[in-house]
Amino acid sequence: MTDQPLTADIDLIQRILPHRYPFLLIDKVVDIVGTKTATGIKNVTFNEPHFQGHFPGAPIMPGVTIVEAMAQSAAVMLGTALGLANKNLLVYFMAIDKCKFRRKVIPGDVLKLSVTTLRGKPGGKVWRFAGRATVDGEMAAEAEFTAMMDIPQEAS
Repeated sequence: MTDQPLTADIDLIQRILPHRYPFLLIDKVVDIVGTKTATGIKNVTFNEPHFQGHFPGAPIMPGVTIVEAMAQSAAVMLGTALGLANKNLLVYFMAIDKCKFRRKVIPGDVLKLSVTTLRGKPGGKVWRFAGRATVDGEMAAEAEFTAMMDIPQEAS
């Protein structure tokens, strides 16, 4: 794994994840250390569709989208480390635990999504992660989540 990239730009992210606008919630993933840790980056902008209704006059990023951004960051970490670009990877939530929200995330914020693998191994389908979302070093949200990777047979 020593030749793995340490950063996933938007091109690589889109070759790993099937998500697209309006549900691709990360802009890049940095500091990828194999399948162990990584940090997703989300530049929060007023142009995102959820701000039309959450809330008019007081735009706040929904907490569920913050947790989804953590999960997307974890999926990109695995996809990068395990060479899953262009493999039609799908990842499904199985559980979300210990989820807490501590601060509002608003347009103009840069959300840093730190993810750490708690359980999982290459070749395995089920993985567990701890995620922490911060803005300017202040915790916005944290959660533990379990996900299952699905790679269609023809893509393996």
